[in-house]
Amino acid sequence: MGNLAVMAKKDTERPPATLGDVLYAKFKAPVSEQDWATLVQSIAGGDQLALHALYEMAHRIVFTLILRITANQETAEELTIDVFHDVWRRAAGYDAANGTVLGWIMNQARSRAIDRLRFESRRKRTPGDDGQPLDEVAADPRDVLELREQGEALRTALAALTPDERQAIEMTFFAGLTHVEAAARLNQPLGTIKTRIRSGLHKLRHMLAAEAEKS
Repeated sequence: MGNLAVMAKKDTERPPATLGDVLYAKFKAPVSEQDWATLVQSIAGGDQLALHALYEMAHRIVFTLILRITANQETAEELTIDVFHDVWRRAAGYDAANGTVLGWIMNQARSRAIDRLRFESRRKRTPGDDGQPLDEVAADPRDVLELREQGEALRTALAALTPDERQAIEMTFFAGLTHVEAAARLNQPLGTIKTRIRSGLHKLRHMLAAEAEKS
């Protein structure tokens, strides 16, 4: 498993991707959920090659999410490796009834990143410090993954949003800004940005679901 650290170091020598890059990336071939689950089952049986295969498939979006939350490349590299070590240890406990493999991995990534922020916040906290709430640090990875899976249909659906909804969603999901950063960039109240994101996501899900029923 030590090879994962070497692989991560080589990969992060390239400029980090944005969530938009990940969402719009074109893969050579789609990976079925059964293929993801088979890898996890193999990992649970002690197959290190399966772990390396899973790492190759998922490390980019894991690193990107952690980097957007922590804003520190060295920390993102470290925590990305930790996430896949967690996968190695916890693979036997994965339950498909609770969500997709990638969603399971991303939830672990988000938890580790926020735990690190909390740790750093406790170390640096001073009396009267009014820091940003941790639940505002990044778009929920479950929403990101849900949108990522829709491909071309997503790009069509985005065009149907109001300009304000599209702008808020693009800034938080595709440009990697937090809700607070997007509100500051757009010179809008935080509550307004949250409302636009919620309404936009509701419309996207409705349109994507309708499109899925047609196919």
